[in-house]
Amino acid sequence: MRAIVAVAPDWGIGDGKGMLYHIPGDLKYFREQTKGHTVIMGRKTLESLPGGKILPKRRNIILSRDRKLKVPGAYVCHSVGELLLLLEALGEKDAFVIGGGEIYQKLLPYCESCLVTQVSQEPPIPPTVFFPNLPKAGWHIAKKSAPQTENGLEYVFTQWEP
Repeated sequence: MRAIVAVAPDWGIGDGKGMLYHIPGDLKYFREQTKGHTVIMGRKTLESLPGGKILPKRRNIILSRDRKLKVPGAYVCHSVGELLLLLEALGEKDAFVIGGGEIYQKLLPYCESCLVTQVSQEPPIPPTVFFPNLPKAGWHIAKKSAPQTENGLEYVFTQWEP
């Protein structure tokens, strides 16, 4: 399992309503990395997607405590244990955790790497949702791209490993 995320300098990822930045190059990177794979997300992340609909060309799994939640075209799991059993039953070895904050927190111990787009500038709105601080958790950067600039924002694509 891997996580994929874009973070502010303080590891912020959102404001409870959506992402902090709109960076087309990062969205393209996300599509390229996750297309054809399984994505795992929480209900709030699903609701923040365009039209609140699952991502096309991917197997979607929603992790939610809401036992009544039904999502057409997606699997719904109600615990990490249930999720892990489903992934095993599906033979899934390369799923991507795509958010939100609570889901990242719960699943980071099961991730073998994290693809993190690190944005240098502070976001236009203060974050209220955060990704785990990987350096404090003992993770290190294994790969790092050259800096990119888009929409006045500088960012790098990094791959972190425990």
